[in-house]
Amino acid sequence: MEIAGKIVEATNEIFSSMIMMEVAVEGEITDTMLPLKSSITGVIGLAGTHKGVLAIHFPHPVAMAITGSFLGMDVEEINEDVEDAVGELANMLGGNIKSILSDNGRDIDLSLPSVISGESYDFQPTRDVDRVVIPLQCDAGQFTVELELEK
Repeated sequence: MEIAGKIVEATNEIFSSMIMMEVAVEGEITDTMLPLKSSITGVIGLAGTHKGVLAIHFPHPVAMAITGSFLGMDVEEINEDVEDAVGELANMLGGNIKSILSDNGRDIDLSLPSVISGESYDFQPTRDVDRVVIPLQCDAGQFTVELELEK
């Protein structure tokens, strides 16, 4: 899974420059995911030569800490600032993934980011996809990056 390493690299690049935190893989890279609890997810759709979804899943406390570091302020609840920050992180990572998957990203289009937040939800593919689920760790805690590409 060469793409997993590139996703980790891209995530670390974004986090170290924008959030001032280093990122490392924490656990085993898989193709399955448990239901999310008290989490927020940023989602980007990919269309073109590669079709699929990129998602970045944060537990609420991690999302608040990351947003606080990103914006340089205290964040004590899941609010519009957190939703915007999670969407923007998904967007930046989507741009990197687009370049990784195709020649400078020319033949892949990205959707605008969507943000999902809730106490309990499941994020499952609806089609036959190649799925990479990468558990990551930063100073704020653990989170997950997931890429689903149609076969």
